[in-house]
Amino acid sequence: MTNLKNQTLPSLLENSVKLYGNNIALSYVNAESLTYNKLQTEVDKIMKVLVFQGIKKGDKVAILSRNMPNWGIALFAITAIGAIAVPLLPDFHEDEIQNILEHSEAKAIFISKLMFPKIENTSEKLVETIIFSDDFTIKKGNTIAESDEIVTKSIVEESDLASIIYTSGTTGKSKGVMLTHKNIVFNAIKVLTVEPVKSRHRFLSILPLSHTYENTLGLILPILQGASVYYLEKPPTPSALIPAMAKVQPTHILSVPMVIEKIYRNKVLPNFTKSPVISALYKIPSIRKVLNKLAGNKLAETFGGKLEFFGVGGAALDPVVEKFLREAKFPYAIGYGLTESAPLLSGSNPSIVRFRATGPVMEGVEIKINNPDPITSEGEVWAKGDNIMKGYYKEPELTKEVLTQDGWLKTGDLGYFDKDNFLFLKGRMKNMIVGSSGENIYPEEIESVINNFKYVLESIVVEQKGKLVALVHFNYEELENQFKHLKEEAVTFAKKKAEELKSELQNYVNTRVNKFSKIYSVVTHIDPFEKTATKKIKRYLYF
Repeated sequence: MTNLKNQTLPSLLENSVKLYGNNIALSYVNAESLTYNKLQTEVDKIMKVLVFQGIKKGDKVAILSRNMPNWGIALFAITAIGAIAVPLLPDFHEDEIQNILEHSEAKAIFISKLMFPKIENTSEKLVETIIFSDDFTIKKGNTIAESDEIVTKSIVEESDLASIIYTSGTTGKSKGVMLTHKNIVFNAIKVLTVEPVKSRHRFLSILPLSHTYENTLGLILPILQGASVYYLEKPPTPSALIPAMAKVQPTHILSVPMVIEKIYRNKVLPNFTKSPVISALYKIPSIRKVLNKLAGNKLAETFGGKLEFFGVGGAALDPVVEKFLREAKFPYAIGYGLTESAPLLSGSNPSIVRFRATGPVMEGVEIKINNPDPITSEGEVWAKGDNIMKGYYKEPELTKEVLTQDGWLKTGDLGYFDKDNFLFLKGRMKNMIVGSSGENIYPEEIESVINNFKYVLESIVVEQKGKLVALVHFNYEELENQFKHLKEEAVTFAKKKAEELKSELQNYVNTRVNKFSKIYSVVTHIDPFEKTATKKIKRYLYF
């Protein structure tokens, strides 16, 4: 990376094309790759398309698409003419998509053919131009004739909006986070102080590009450094992921906790509990560490054998799983941030990761604990820096609630610093429960205990009539396998078994938490909980 002319996306791409022109930029795992030179050519073509459709500086252009090289082309083309990208999460409901398109006043949309049914019934009213992201054919809009005319790029300032990202959130209504070019590019540059990405690195992208986490760290950052980004042709299921990792041999993967937690519980842990002898040996610390290291070697091979950085963000990693990763010498790293901070605020790379910490504060960012408790030093995490959003689109009152007049972002997270200035998080302020004697109870901590009980997939702890209640989703598929010999009655017996496990689970939890955090009852939840893009449970739906 050299010094950019300015911290804007067009300047960033121009610089990378100049430095890394023949490097692979974007590619499907099993298709022809785009070099940086070719990427710029394709961006220029789509700029023409947008200008011909009447899109100008300040207009909003939505992107509703699965991950693909054309996603990045669309983003850079939109921002090169000074327009504003509005990325939409693929799992947004049709009604949410309609509301966002209307609220953002998007004039055009890039949409993959797979997603088109989500807007098919209302597209005429919503946007003037529809372009399929799969091949950039125009579904609705002006027909374009071949032309050698050169489109002049708009003058894009650092303070101009680059994107409005509507959060899926766990607290209800989606909000349009306004991120400037400076917010995004500054964050990408400063992430290099956490993890020094090089042009030789290969990223495998498995999280939605419409989420800030993958967008900044999994697209803008590697493009900044001339690295390569690979995309799956299919959803990131194990059957698609494993051969892709073998082929790409990625050095960097960004993930959410659920991915590695599932691998641990479904693939790793069963090997240590399949026999009474191995299970007994695994409880001996010295032997457990050896077994975990062996499992770590095998896991690294599954990931392609070249993995240097497995980033975990978006939610808290289960402490039991993190302990395994540490003992397995797996190259995991923890980061913390929000859409509102574009996103990273603190983070570590595998060489300095500290158990349960989110890492040191990223260079160029300030973090303070507001109004800390005099005994525990815990308080709300406030952040400040050039990566902090401009505000919520068309929501001045909401903006005032989270941004102070002097630029501090109130994150809504509770945390504290240790003596070495590593940031530790306790949970969301809105989730915290105040006990009968005034003690602070963090449901996330209780849930981490619940989730390590056999057959539990996920849980939420809520307060009902002054009591702590655990809503639990058991692994019914695994339970049904125990009764598969009963054929059609397997489902019934699996549900009965789950009911029987409730008292055992309650006892398991209450012997492992403090007296204020003991659960009063367990309620089974048959269906999986609804989740955000980063696989956090939408808690507000279950209160």
